[in-house]
Amino acid sequence: MSDEHLLEGAADDDDLAAEGALRPRSLAEFVGQDRVRSQLGLVLEAARHRGAPADHVLLSGPPGLGKTTLAMIIAQEMAAPLRITSGPAIQHAGDLAAVLSSLVPGEVLFLDEIHRMARPAVEMLYVAMEDYRVDIVVGKGPGATAIPLDLATFTLVGATTRAGLLPGPLRDRFGFTAHMDFYADADLETIVHRSARLLGVPIDPAGAAEIAGRSRGTPRVANRLLRRVRDFAQVHGTGVVDQPTAHAALDLYEVDVLGLDRLDRAVLEALLRTFRGGPVGLSTLAVAVGEESETVETVAEPFLVRAGLLYRTPRGRVATPAAWQHLGLAPPPGPPLGGPTGGPVVTQPALDLDLDGS
Repeated sequence: MSDEHLLEGAADDDDLAAEGALRPRSLAEFVGQDRVRSQLGLVLEAARHRGAPADHVLLSGPPGLGKTTLAMIIAQEMAAPLRITSGPAIQHAGDLAAVLSSLVPGEVLFLDEIHRMARPAVEMLYVAMEDYRVDIVVGKGPGATAIPLDLATFTLVGATTRAGLLPGPLRDRFGFTAHMDFYADADLETIVHRSARLLGVPIDPAGAAEIAGRSRGTPRVANRLLRRVRDFAQVHGTGVVDQPTAHAALDLYEVDVLGLDRLDRAVLEALLRTFRGGPVGLSTLAVAVGEESETVETVAEPFLVRAGLLYRTPRGRVATPAAWQHLGLAPPPGPPLGGPTGGPVVTQPALDLDLDGS
């Protein structure tokens, strides 16, 4: 392996270690998501009073909002061991049976991206969640025999960024479901101050506000930007993260005042410059920016929609007047895209054949 690859691997390991060190260890330390935190706290407290494992928990929401952290906190609050796996790793019912049969009583099983599990494994999970039992099929054809296997009681914590892809029977088997929303800037400032303290980085309120305002409402992004601003402050500044230092660092890393990064700006510029503001289908837009459709849909679009820069319509993606203003471009002549209630009024022909807007 080359020295360059070794250095890149070491940097990735450092970032993972730093991210792990910044995770809160209890609900009391967890910042933001007040509604989810109070509801989950009640579920865990009641389970402790009963002396039983907590109900199964489903956490949904965009990446980086703390779903994995909450799973770790659930195990910590219940004084239970934690097992972590993911939906893509479970492609056969036997994979799931192997995981479930090795759980100890009360263990918390965290299943990330649960919507990506194979269908046979999902159907096995139905019985496991309700009856703590799985049926192991031995043999094939008419001579196949199902052998029931009792499981230890456990708490399943499922996390998904695409809750709509979960089968209804699976969603119904979770005793507590929570959707995690993007964070307010005030909560992100608190998180940045806490992370800076843990990292030993001097920071003033204006510097924390600058980072929080460009963090896309996401704690993971806030912590990543803090580490990059720290690097800039150590190399080009006094080591203190103040507003001018944070502003200069984030400009260097191409994160603008709204939090848009390179991909976000590429999507907006393609939509405005190439397709005259839309409507344009997702696949065509993804080709224009040289990315996969799923990357554009799951990484860039949620924030662009939330920031009021993009509409998703049945005929395709449409830029809002705020998008033209943010990039300093003049919209083409013609009727406005926004109707009186803020919804899109599409008057141009769609630029591809994605009839469902995807």
